[in-house]
Amino acid sequence: MKASRRFRSAAQMVDRSKTYTIDEAVDLLQKLPRAKFDETVEVAIQLGVDVRKSDQMVRGTVALPHGTGKKVRVVAICQGDQAREAETAGAEQVGFTDIVEKIQGGWLDFDVIVAAPDTMREVGKLGKLLGPRGLMPSPKTGTVTANVGQAVREVKAGKIEFKTDKSGNLHVPIGKASFEADKLKANGTAAFDAVLKAKPSSSRGEYLRSATLSSTMGPGIRLDIKAIAAQGA
Repeated sequence: MKASRRFRSAAQMVDRSKTYTIDEAVDLLQKLPRAKFDETVEVAIQLGVDVRKSDQMVRGTVALPHGTGKKVRVVAICQGDQAREAETAGAEQVGFTDIVEKIQGGWLDFDVIVAAPDTMREVGKLGKLLGPRGLMPSPKTGTVTANVGQAVREVKAGKIEFKTDKSGNLHVPIGKASFEADKLKANGTAAFDAVLKAKPSSSRGEYLRSATLSSTMGPGIRLDIKAIAAQGA
C-alpha cells in the first residue's frame, strides 16, 4: 500500500538512525504533519520475555495522570450499595443478572467491566465471550473489587490496562495528538514506570528491547530505552 504524502513528509522529519528521549520524541511528534482527526498517541514496547511461560506474562495497569483523551464506557456488575456507588461514580450501565444476560445476547457496547466479587459466579459465564476481547474483569487489574465505585472513578480518570501479546509486545495509549506536550510526556513516563515495575522476577537478560512512540497515522519514533530504564531504576 502506497504511503500518503503526509506520511512520507512526516517520515522524512524522523531521524531513523537516532533514538530519542520521551521528551524529545513528544516534541518531534507534535511538529509532524497531522491527520484530519485527533490521532491517538501510543508507545509500542518490545519486551525480552518468554510469553510461552505463564510466569513471564507482563500484565498490569497504569493511572495516566492526564487520561487518554477518550471517553471510557464502563459497565458495573454489582448490587445494592455498590450499585448506587457505581452510578454515582459515572458508570454507563449498572446491574447484575440483567447485564450478564444482555452480554450473553451479544451486547458489547462498552470498554471496561468492573465487577463485585460476589457476582463472579455469573460473570464467569462470560469468559469465553469476553476473554478473547480483553474485556474480562480480573482482580489483577483491579476490575474485580469490593470497592466498585472507586474502581469506576479510576477507569474514568484514565486508568488503563496493558498486557503482552503473543510476540511479547505491549501497545499502550498515552493520549491524543491534541494534548499539550507536557501532558503526553507525563503520561508516557507513567506508562514506562508501570511497565518497568511489572517486570517478572523470572525474567532474565534485557527486559526492554525496543520502544517507539507514534500517532495513529504517523511514523514510529525510536525511543532511547537505556535512558528510560535508567529513569525507572
